[in-house]
Order: sequence, then structure tokens, then C-alpha cells
Amino acid sequence: MKNNLDSLIVVGDRVLIRPDEVSDKTQSGLYLPAGYQDKQDVISGYIIKCGPGYALPSSEESESWNPVSNEVRYLPLQVQPGDFAIFLQKNAIEIKYQGEKYFVAPQSAILLVQRSDF
Repeated sequence: MKNNLDSLIVVGDRVLIRPDEVSDKTQSGLYLPAGYQDKQDVISGYIIKCGPGYALPSSEESESWNPVSNEVRYLPLQVQPGDFAIFLQKNAIEIKYQGEKYFVAPQSAILLVQRSDF
């Protein structure tokens, strides 16, 4: 059964990140103790979904002859779904959805991204 992430809506400047598979041993072959990965400051993963961005304040003046638009405008995020992100774990919230681990993080917690379509 595949996870149905289409029903999730990410709000504001937040992104949904699937953490990268982490190894339980170092490059030299030493095994890491249980819970070590949970204490890392910087982690990585793939961006699955993005929110609409930063809401922009309405610049329209409310005059009786000028109809007021209720449409919210957004400044889009720089990151995109599919980007590989390195981000600060302390600013992210860990969630479990349908048995899988994800992080919800604001764009400001992302240090850099690698985009494969360059």
C-alpha cells in the first residue's frame, strides 16, 4: 500500500520532508549507538510537498467604489518538491503519517538544497 500524501496540505512557508535513509555505522565501520541519529543538529532529506509561501499584505485601499478582493497573494518559496534538502532538525517537527517518518520545517530552517534539474 502506497502512502497517500495528496490528502496532506502544507500551509504557509513550511515544507514536508522525507528524511534520507541513515546508516547505523560510520564510514570507517563503527556502529553508532541507538538514538544517535535523533540527536544530530543537521539532517537531510527529500522535499515532498511545499506550502504556498509567505502571505503578502493587501496593498489595496478600501474605498466604496473599489471592490475589495478577498484573494490572498503569496510570495512563493525558493524550494520545490523533489529537492534534496539539508536542514536544522531543532527547527523541524517530526511526524509519523501512515507509519512513515517525516519532518515539517519552515523554509528558514533549510540550509541548502540540491536540485537535480540543473
